[in-house]
Amino acid sequence: MTDDRVPSILSPVTRRRAVKLGASAIAAPTMLHYAPARAADDVIRIGMVSPRTGPLAGFGEADDFILDGVRKTLASGLQSGGKTWKVEILTKDSQSNPNRAAEVASELILRDKVDLILASAAPETTNPVADQAEVNEVPCITTNCPWQPYFFGRNGDPAKGFKYTYHFFWGLEDVIAAFLKLWDGVPTNKVVGGIFPNDADGNAWGDPKLGLPPALAAAGYKLIDPGRFQVMSNDFTAQITAFKQAGCEIVTGNAIPPDFATFWAQCAQQGFKPKIVTIGKALLFPSVIDSLGDRGNGLSSEIWWGPTHPYKSGLTGQSTKDLCDAYTKASGRPWTQPIGFQHALLEVAIDVLKRTKDVKSSAAVLDAILATDYKSIVGPVKWTGQPVKNVTKTPLVAGQWKKGPKGFDLVITENATAADIPVGGKLDPLG
Repeated sequence: MTDDRVPSILSPVTRRRAVKLGASAIAAPTMLHYAPARAADDVIRIGMVSPRTGPLAGFGEADDFILDGVRKTLASGLQSGGKTWKVEILTKDSQSNPNRAAEVASELILRDKVDLILASAAPETTNPVADQAEVNEVPCITTNCPWQPYFFGRNGDPAKGFKYTYHFFWGLEDVIAAFLKLWDGVPTNKVVGGIFPNDADGNAWGDPKLGLPPALAAAGYKLIDPGRFQVMSNDFTAQITAFKQAGCEIVTGNAIPPDFATFWAQCAQQGFKPKIVTIGKALLFPSVIDSLGDRGNGLSSEIWWGPTHPYKSGLTGQSTKDLCDAYTKASGRPWTQPIGFQHALLEVAIDVLKRTKDVKSSAAVLDAILATDYKSIVGPVKWTGQPVKNVTKTPLVAGQWKKGPKGFDLVITENATAADIPVGGKLDPLG
């Protein structure tokens, strides 16, 4: 799939729309339009918002580890504009809630007067933070969200783009290509059941014109889409019944971990046994797979980043394997994919600030963002205007969780979409 556009019918995660997360929907707070004066001192302030709690907490699991390493690297200060600056990184928990994300972003901008604001982990956090930054004219860099839900979920116009907010990550066209190559490795009837939540990600993935449906049809697959389910659903009987009746041998889609866990448990209860299950977002984390026990074995997902990716940090010099090993040693837990992007987010921010002529000028920081040409631990980051002005893409592959003697390993089984990232095995059908 080469067409990167997504139509405006995608449901936005912005102040204009109440977003249901958990059991209730709450209207996002009204954004304030106020260009704050920067503090005239020798301190650069970076604001960072990510989900530490709530259903998306897995994305922020390694934040403390990453921040500790970066703060140590910056202990002697940062050289910018001919002087040495102290650096404060002020962090906030979005609680996996877009309303909370907007609130804490406003605090960082208006009260703490940050010089640059960062955000990560799904449109529930990236979009409201970026909206606050845009309206208050503060430079913002985000990641860990497919670019279409980020850009079009904020009502972005490709002809105009945004002025202050920039993003790096892969897009739906990349995940679709990776999934199709993954499935081609196992003989199936090519009938696919789709589970898509009623949120920005789900509406983008399931969009009938430019999401998965037309791409799957063009590749000879038939998609069974029973419609959107509400986030934190407790009953997937309708979806499972539709998949069984259609004879689906593949299941795909996008879901938060609690929703997939409920769906997968009910599949077992209702006797639905597909050959391939490839789910975005929910299957990124070792803790989720471990919680599923033996039924986690063989599940598959997109792979953004891991220890075999051929990149290194421009800030610390660590390879991807070095960073994964350091996290496991420090935490006693397996590496997770967001580690690389959280590290890269801070890498890129620091590179931008080093090159900024006047870090207390939003215009100067913005100029440095636009001039970025940086090799990070997740790959090159350079905004060129493609696929849209405010987005640059990172590589994506796909793979499968395989149970080994020491637990589950995430093995890359498809790299046609990024040949420089090595394959570690082949896709096996579910037992």
